[in-house]
Amino acid sequence: MSVDSQARRETLGRRQRNRLLGLHPLDLLALILLIAGALCVATGALSRTETSSILDRILPLLLFLGTVIILAELTGRAQTFDVVATRLAITARGRYSVLFALCVLMAVVTTVGLNLDTTAVLLTPIMLAMATRIGMPLLPLAMTTALLANTASLLLPVGNLTNLLAANRVALSPVDFAARMAAPEAASVAVTMAVLWVGYWRKSRRGGADRYELPEPFRPQDRVLCAVAGVACVLFVVAILLGVTLGVASAVAAAVTVLAFAMRERAALRWSLLPWRLLATVTGMFLVVQTITVHGLGTLITHLAGGSNSFVGQLRAAGTGTLLANLLNNLPAYVASESAVPVTNHSQLLALLIGTNAGPVITAWASLATLLWYERCAAFGLEIPKRRTLLNGAVLAVLAVSAATAALALTG
Repeated sequence: MSVDSQARRETLGRRQRNRLLGLHPLDLLALILLIAGALCVATGALSRTETSSILDRILPLLLFLGTVIILAELTGRAQTFDVVATRLAITARGRYSVLFALCVLMAVVTTVGLNLDTTAVLLTPIMLAMATRIGMPLLPLAMTTALLANTASLLLPVGNLTNLLAANRVALSPVDFAARMAAPEAASVAVTMAVLWVGYWRKSRRGGADRYELPEPFRPQDRVLCAVAGVACVLFVVAILLGVTLGVASAVAAAVTVLAFAMRERAALRWSLLPWRLLATVTGMFLVVQTITVHGLGTLITHLAGGSNSFVGQLRAAGTGTLLANLLNNLPAYVASESAVPVTNHSQLLALLIGTNAGPVITAWASLATLLWYERCAAFGLEIPKRRTLLNGAVLAVLAVSAATAALALTG
């Protein structure tokens, strides 16, 4: 038995021993947050008006999140991503430097076009499988998806739920939003590439070699499903760029994919495709953090973020978003911080988005994508070195957020 196989068996054994009442630890976390949020409402700690406001705001996000995850899961089941990943490995012609660039490109495109949770959920196991096929250590490819899932989520509203939460305040079409955030996105991705190469890729090539052995072309089990899922994803992105409501675009794309599976692989359609854990976590988290914000956190955030639209004010807002995202989670961190930014300070609000998008790369709970990424790595038998990850994440958070905020100010 190989070392990787033994590690995976041991990891699966630990996960089974750690289950409580048949639930995964993340299932328990979701239920605890949902119950805590319900208690905040039931006890009056969060008023009915505030509860209604929060629920009205997150319901469109829940529709989008639920349908886009179904789309992503079925796309993975159709092996569309496997085909693309293997083709990328072959396209790189055995050169690690070219493979690095292509993996970065794939992670960026997936994050921008679908969202960061898709990158964490589907691209991570694909990258890990590709690493195994070409004989490369798992960690560099895993970290590529983990870090870029967050730092590459600035360009389009669909890339990160925080962008969707800010849609009304930002008041920009997807095209205008992309034009405004293009420079910050480029700066954030460039810094991430530097951290990935220096911190993970450069020293992880087998024997210091510049080349790897090319894998065989990947052939999907059902070419029709693979093609339909790929087309659905492309149409989804095009619909977003044309201004179609995000929830409608994702729901239609998911419906097309579901219909294709109903006709060709009905067994793949099961209730577990519905991401109830994410939906419960998001709902409970928002209610709990909003309650804390009402009872004092909001005042502290106002002092931290300040009210200036200058470059210094933008840095303070971005820093506040980064700090709160890593302490709490980026979604409620944005909601709690948004009210601290004056309505007319559009650049400061975008800087806050930079902090809550590119900054959550330090702690495991800083974003839902990171939590999902840890779960996928554990399922594959990969143990993440916590100290190294924490240190590199802190360096990346400071550099990426600072560079992206500077780019925002320079192009404002």
